[in-house]
Amino acid sequence: MGKNLKTDDGILEGGKHFFPVRIYYEDTDLSGLVYHANYLKYCERARSSLLRMLGIDQRAAHEAGEGNYAVADASMRFLLPARLDDSLTVQTECVELKAASVRLAQKVFRGDDLLVDLTLRVGFIAPNGRPRRQPDAWRAAFSELVVKESE
Repeated sequence: MGKNLKTDDGILEGGKHFFPVRIYYEDTDLSGLVYHANYLKYCERARSSLLRMLGIDQRAAHEAGEGNYAVADASMRFLLPARLDDSLTVQTECVELKAASVRLAQKVFRGDDLLVDLTLRVGFIAPNGRPRRQPDAWRAAFSELVVKESE
């Protein structure tokens, strides 16, 4: 996974999104390792960048009263720690697409070493917090990436 990424939003390649992350002092805990909650932040940044690359404007949808994505469930496995100055890559794949949700697999790598494995489902919700069908254009964008589509 040793991608040499140069753009702020990462790259899309072969149906996968790759997003670069550099580890700074503020990311680490007392032991000098990346604090566990920061991996969630890195993955969130990667998902936000992926949405931008797909032409999905959550802010505009929210401001128009249509709704937005919210994390419905998540499962993480921590395999190896990251440290100060490490250069990481968050890889995101769409593994399931439904009417109101998307399941994503995200992996955090340092070179070829898998550090964190995250699977989550984001649901599209209306401003009142209730599930709502995703906009058709958003589903179409994700359908180009989905590894295994189900209805």
